[in-house]
Amino acid sequence: VQLQASGGGLVQAGGSLRLSCAASGRSFSDYQMGWFRQYSGKEHEWLASISWAGRTTDYADSVKGRFTISRDNAKNTVYLQMNSLKPEDTAVYYCAATRLLGYVVRRDEYDYWGQGTLVTVSS
Repeated sequence: VQLQASGGGLVQAGGSLRLSCAASGRSFSDYQMGWFRQYSGKEHEWLASISWAGRTTDYADSVKGRFTISRDNAKNTVYLQMNSLKPEDTAVYYCAATRLLGYVVRRDEYDYWGQGTLVTVSS
Protein backbone atom coordinates (compact mmCIF):
# COMPACT_ATOMS: atom_id res chain seq x y z
CA VAL A 1 0.00 0.00 0.00
CA GLN A 2 1.22 3.52 -0.81
CA LEU A 3 0.57 6.34 1.65
CA GLN A 4 0.55 10.08 0.97
CA ALA A 5 0.35 12.43 3.96
CA SER A 6 -0.73 16.05 3.65
CA GLY A 7 -2.13 18.92 5.65
CA GLY A 8 0.91 20.14 7.52
CA GLY A 9 1.78 23.80 7.77
CA LEU A 10 2.39 26.73 10.06
CA VAL A 11 -0.10 27.45 12.83
CA GLN A 12 -0.09 29.56 15.97
CA ALA A 13 -0.13 27.98 19.39
CA GLY A 14 -3.67 27.08 20.38
CA GLY A 15 -4.69 26.57 16.78
CA SER A 16 -5.75 23.47 14.89
CA LEU A 17 -4.70 21.46 11.87
CA ARG A 18 -6.08 18.34 10.24
CA LEU A 19 -3.65 15.94 8.64
CA SER A 20 -4.78 13.53 5.97
CA CYS A 21 -3.19 10.34 4.72
CA ALA A 22 -4.47 8.92 1.45
CA ALA A 23 -3.80 5.28 0.68
CA SER A 24 -3.61 3.52 -2.65
CA GLY A 25 -2.78 0.02 -3.72
CA ARG A 26 -3.86 -2.94 -1.62
CA SER A 27 -7.07 -2.89 0.40
CA PHE A 28 -6.91 -0.02 2.85
CA SER A 29 -9.45 -1.55 5.19
CA ASP A 30 -7.13 -4.53 5.80
CA TYR A 31 -4.76 -2.29 7.73
CA GLN A 32 -4.68 -0.74 11.13
CA MET A 33 -3.37 2.80 10.74
CA GLY A 34 -1.17 4.94 12.91
CA TRP A 35 0.33 8.41 13.15
CA PHE A 36 3.84 9.12 14.36
CA ARG A 37 5.96 12.22 14.57
CA GLN A 38 9.66 12.79 14.52
CA TYR A 39 11.58 15.64 16.04
CA SER A 40 14.80 16.56 14.30
CA GLY A 41 17.42 13.94 15.09
CA LYS A 42 15.09 11.94 17.34
CA GLU A 43 13.30 8.62 17.13
CA HIS A 44 9.77 8.38 15.79
CA GLU A 45 7.16 8.92 18.48
CA TRP A 46 3.91 6.99 18.19
CA LEU A 47 0.87 9.28 18.61
CA ALA A 48 -2.29 7.39 17.75
CA SER A 49 -3.67 4.34 16.02
CA ILE A 50 -7.03 3.21 14.73
CA SER A 51 -8.32 -0.27 14.00
CA TRP A 52 -9.27 -1.34 10.49
CA ALA A 53 -12.98 -0.65 11.04
CA GLY A 54 -12.37 2.48 13.10
CA ARG A 55 -13.99 1.07 16.24
CA THR A 56 -10.86 1.15 18.40
CA THR A 57 -8.47 4.06 18.85
CA ASP A 58 -5.43 4.48 21.07
CA TYR A 59 -3.47 7.60 21.92
CA ALA A 60 -0.17 8.54 23.45
CA ASP A 61 -0.50 10.49 26.69
CA SER A 62 1.22 13.45 25.07
CA VAL A 63 -1.69 14.00 22.67
CA LYS A 64 -4.67 12.41 24.42
CA GLY A 65 -7.56 14.86 24.59
CA ARG A 66 -6.05 17.14 21.94
CA PHE A 67 -5.64 14.89 18.88
CA THR A 68 -8.26 12.66 17.26
CA ILE A 69 -7.58 9.90 14.75
CA SER A 70 -10.29 8.81 12.36
CA ARG A 71 -10.61 7.01 9.06
CA ASP A 72 -12.91 6.87 6.08
CA ASN A 73 -12.48 3.51 4.38
CA ALA A 74 -14.67 4.59 1.46
CA LYS A 75 -12.11 7.32 0.73
CA ASN A 76 -9.06 5.24 1.69
CA THR A 77 -8.03 8.03 4.03
CA VAL A 78 -7.00 8.36 7.66
CA TYR A 79 -7.04 11.69 9.46
CA LEU A 80 -5.41 13.27 12.47
CA GLN A 81 -7.30 16.24 13.86
CA MET A 82 -4.94 18.25 16.02
CA ASN A 83 -6.36 20.87 18.39
CA SER A 84 -4.82 23.09 21.05
CA LEU A 85 -1.47 22.85 19.33
CA LYS A 86 1.66 23.71 21.27
CA PRO A 87 5.12 24.74 20.07
CA GLU A 88 6.41 21.35 21.24
CA ASP A 89 4.13 19.70 18.67
CA THR A 90 6.43 21.05 15.96
CA ALA A 91 7.71 17.99 14.09
CA VAL A 92 7.40 15.97 10.91
CA TYR A 93 4.26 13.83 11.06
CA TYR A 94 4.00 10.42 9.40
CA CYS A 95 1.16 8.04 8.76
CA ALA A 96 1.80 4.32 8.72
CA ALA A 97 -0.04 1.06 8.10
CA THR A 98 0.23 -2.29 9.82
CA ARG A 99 -1.43 -5.68 9.41
CA LEU A 100 -1.05 -6.30 13.13
CA LEU A 101 -4.06 -5.91 15.40
CA GLY A 102 -4.41 -4.35 18.81
CA TYR A 103 -2.14 -1.93 20.63
CA VAL A 104 0.56 -1.39 18.01
CA VAL A 105 2.97 1.38 18.96
CA ARG A 106 6.46 0.41 17.81
CA ARG A 107 7.85 1.84 14.62
CA ASP A 108 9.08 -1.58 13.47
CA GLU A 109 5.58 -3.01 13.76
CA TYR A 110 4.36 -0.86 10.87
CA ASP A 111 4.88 -2.09 7.32
CA TYR A 112 4.19 0.97 5.17
CA TRP A 113 4.94 4.65 5.68
CA GLY A 114 3.95 7.93 4.14
CA GLN A 115 6.51 10.56 3.27
CA GLY A 116 5.88 12.89 6.20
CA THR A 117 4.34 16.32 6.48
CA LEU A 118 5.85 19.16 8.50
CA VAL A 119 3.85 20.83 11.25
CA THR A 120 5.23 24.04 12.74
CA VAL A 121 3.56 25.64 15.74
CA SER A 122 4.64 29.18 16.54
CA SER A 123 4.46 30.64 20.04
